[in-house]
Amino acid sequence: MSVAGEPFAPKPFAPKPFAPRPFAPRRAAALSLRYALRELRGGLRGFYVFIACIALGVMAIAGVGSVAASLSEGLAREGRTLLGGDASFVLFQREAKPEEIAFLRSRGTLSIAATLRGMARAADGRLALVEMKAVDGNYPMLGQLMLTPAMPLTDVLAERDGAFGAAADPTLLARLSLKTGDRVTIGNATFQIRSAVEAEPDKLAGGIGFGPRFLISEAGLRATGLIQPGSLVRWVYRVKLPDSANSERATEAFISDARNAAPQAGWEIRSRSNASPQLERNISRFTQFLTLVGLAALLVGGVGVANAVKSHIDRRLEVIAAFKAVGATGRDVFGIYLAQVILLAGIGSVIGLALGAALPFAIVALFGKLLPLPVIPAVHADELALAFVYGLLTALAFGLWPLGRVHDVPVAALFRDTISAEWHRPRWRYLAFMAVVVALLVAVVIGLSFDKRIATVFVLSSVVVFAVLRGIAGLLMAVARRLPRTRLPMLRLAVANIHRPGALTPSVVLSLGLGLAVLVTITQIDGNLRRQFLAALPDRAPSFYFIDIPSAQAERFDGYLRQIAPGAKVEDVPMLRGRIVAARGVKAEELKPATDAEWVLQSDRGLTYTSELPKGSKVVDGEWWRADYSGPPLVSMEKKIADGLGLKLGDEIVVNVLGRDIPAKISNLRNIDWQGLGINFVLVFSPNAFKGAPHTHIATLTEQGGDAAGDGRIIKEVADAYPMVTSVRVREVMETVGSVVTNLTLAIRGASAVTLISAVLVLGGALAAGHRHRVYDAVILKTLGATRLRLLGAYALEYLLIGLATAVFGVIAGSIAAWMIVTRLMTLSFVWQAGSAAGVVASALVVTVGLGLAGTLLALNQKPATVLRNL
Repeated sequence: MSVAGEPFAPKPFAPKPFAPRPFAPRRAAALSLRYALRELRGGLRGFYVFIACIALGVMAIAGVGSVAASLSEGLAREGRTLLGGDASFVLFQREAKPEEIAFLRSRGTLSIAATLRGMARAADGRLALVEMKAVDGNYPMLGQLMLTPAMPLTDVLAERDGAFGAAADPTLLARLSLKTGDRVTIGNATFQIRSAVEAEPDKLAGGIGFGPRFLISEAGLRATGLIQPGSLVRWVYRVKLPDSANSERATEAFISDARNAAPQAGWEIRSRSNASPQLERNISRFTQFLTLVGLAALLVGGVGVANAVKSHIDRRLEVIAAFKAVGATGRDVFGIYLAQVILLAGIGSVIGLALGAALPFAIVALFGKLLPLPVIPAVHADELALAFVYGLLTALAFGLWPLGRVHDVPVAALFRDTISAEWHRPRWRYLAFMAVVVALLVAVVIGLSFDKRIATVFVLSSVVVFAVLRGIAGLLMAVARRLPRTRLPMLRLAVANIHRPGALTPSVVLSLGLGLAVLVTITQIDGNLRRQFLAALPDRAPSFYFIDIPSAQAERFDGYLRQIAPGAKVEDVPMLRGRIVAARGVKAEELKPATDAEWVLQSDRGLTYTSELPKGSKVVDGEWWRADYSGPPLVSMEKKIADGLGLKLGDEIVVNVLGRDIPAKISNLRNIDWQGLGINFVLVFSPNAFKGAPHTHIATLTEQGGDAAGDGRIIKEVADAYPMVTSVRVREVMETVGSVVTNLTLAIRGASAVTLISAVLVLGGALAAGHRHRVYDAVILKTLGATRLRLLGAYALEYLLIGLATAVFGVIAGSIAAWMIVTRLMTLSFVWQAGSAAGVVASALVVTVGLGLAGTLLALNQKPATVLRNL
């Protein structure tokens, strides 16, 4: 056919080259999520360890945070009850002046209480240290005092039949074999026990006591004769504001007015919002410690995340190759598997959040009646959100490296990777992404911590431990690679398995090493605390403290102690109570002390004066004053505290003692040996600083080879001769402190158990990830004539060598960490616990070899024919 004489010639078809349109970021994310969900339809096989590790770590962090938040909410809600009013004003060694009391009464209902230690003597002569608490008719203004049998407090404390009434802690009744109706004497007064104290609404605000409670009236306390000039009496004045003016703002205004009305009163003032500030600080510190332990579990689980992601990618090589063959880019593949990691991290985190959120409810349900603290269980969204962020960031931080390696691997290399694994470093963009995630995780850990110094040490230690563990794995593989070939087939095979391509050595060393380091740290700290508080006392520790010794009788009392305990060492120093109200011209409440020095500013502290350097002290800066010094007041401070307050030689501090502000210039700084438990003070003044001030003395008695019978005799004779002096047996105090420490270590052990479970899960997951290679190895070796027994021996030897090398590191790293915590943070002596370290090594070997052989048995049970057909 032709047109206009020209033949028809169709144009050749020339298709345009295929150029896929780039997806918008939102569309690409949706596509990645769709393919990720499609791949997960077949189940979560291979990700159970991943999910369990994230869930355990998130559960620990969410649980600790939820319990702490529930406790803080309980303290805040019950603040008025715990404090006993809207505001409390505390004085040491002196009562409030009439005009001060009149001011407090003018603003609301006033309740006065006084606490003092004393020695209670039963009818049979037995003695016990008690914490006396004298109250007035308005006590308690808030809350309920639980007595058994229940009766009006005025009837319990009333004086009748020649004795004052009292309510005693059941511990005292058991210790002295007493019952209601029995009588005891304290000082010059006789008391009849008419009821037992089951619960005090304001007990937490008073701190930890070293003796059972003995509740009496103020008249009864004065009748004892123990209130002498300088006696260590703690007077508490609680004010309950009118209902129409008891808001937070009104309370703060009242406190401000009280400070202005009596600027030199030396009050220690608390409001209902900080009824027990020391308790709240301790809870915050302990919560941070447990959170860091939970984060350690999450980091250990991160190794399991990396192993699971790598194993999953190895299993999906054919799928990844198919994606790339049909046009998917490396970024597309990365997005698909990144979405899977985020989804799985979300599943694990949600499981952990559910368990952690339920923890405060479970604690209250199981132990509510036994808890001494007000825990109000609730779901705390902020704590749960923080735990979720920890879980997600940890999963990304450990999963991005194996994910990033997929991008630049061509299809042919992916197929070859099933035979020979090659190391590929991810692109810089993925390394930068991983660095951002790690930086965010570090910022969250440090930024939200109570003590940023400890959090920073934790982060740096984690980085160092990971690097060292990876170095140990590399070193172990390098040494195994260079060892001469042995003629023993089992040993040769075990050594070859340690350094072969795709060896389990790095995964096993990382997972097991972290868990062992944490376990050794906890066991070494626990052993040292038990040795310090529950075992033998230090050789130089005194046997007794004697407090409230009248100044006029101090010298005679020393002679009496030497008479009844010949050969014993007696030390005696004057003692007052005072608080730092200013330093360098700055008010105490405006100072910014270091964390380990802030306790000095929180309440009254023991003070002394002397012309001689106290024993157990060493001047490290400045000079000690002359024995005949009579100039303006000078003070010697512990160097650690002075550094924490930013003070140096020549700076002036102001101390309020008995309602009077006394300025003193820092003359020298000392290091103090606190571990000997002898008499020493942070603040020691020149002899003329407190001239004419009423005070008492404190003395110690140190004897060698004392026993319970001899101690009881000394306590009895001192009580007979000096009824106003209180005897404190050091061993009993240490046992009281030891019981508190034991409870804390139990909580630490519980949190650490999560880390150990994570380590075992990661170890099991690493062994499971290498199961396919184990099957191939076992089939080939069995085909070549290896027996089951010989293969088991080779694999057992491999796991034994890896476990032993890792255990040695765990013992060294854990011991160093425990030494730093015990000596630097707790300022206690450290003794390496060889028995617990040996137990950890043995446990590590048993777990490693046991889990390894369990997986090996499954590999050995495979039929060679089935595997060989698929090679």
